[in-house]
Amino acid sequence: MLLDADDCLLVLVDYQQRLMPAIHEGPAVVASALKLAQAARLAGVPAFGTEQNPQGLGPLDPALPPLLASVLPKMSFGAAEVLLPVLRPPARKPSGNARSLPKHLQKPVAEEPGRNSVVLAGCEAHVCLLQTALELLDQEFDVWVVTDACSSRTERNRDAAFDRLAGAGCELVTTEMVVFEWLRSAEHPRFREALALVK
Repeated sequence: MLLDADDCLLVLVDYQQRLMPAIHEGPAVVASALKLAQAARLAGVPAFGTEQNPQGLGPLDPALPPLLASVLPKMSFGAAEVLLPVLRPPARKPSGNARSLPKHLQKPVAEEPGRNSVVLAGCEAHVCLLQTALELLDQEFDVWVVTDACSSRTERNRDAAFDRLAGAGCELVTTEMVVFEWLRSAEHPRFREALALVK
């Protein structure tokens, strides 16, 4: 199964200024997250970020927020509680007034198609990223974890997270896999811009 840009959401978890210096391969991980956010913009994929305890760990890397629809602060390690209202907004209520048709004659409001695939990357892989991914799986999202845009303070914790995520049903992918699956073709109108991101 390939990623479909029209069915995807991007979530970048906790790339925070006070955390990243302690993260294994931190600069490369942030660079991959930035490529994902830029590619999401080119492909029309809504992108969101989270900040774990921003008073303690500081804000996101400054390059990321301008590319995101919103940045959501949280105290829980898993981010589903703050993400669900933006990933699955509440259904629209029928509109009308006192002169509208009786309820039994009204047409049901068509549900807007939702996006069901979450492309997820972040830090730390074995804590906030892992818990967010498992919570999103519980909410029946398809979760795609971008391995080269994830890390922890140690390789052992990062790798253990990937093993557990794969076992739980997440798809493990790379930044380039995501970018080229969102585009699908060299004929995509933003192909050259996207290609420049990964070169």
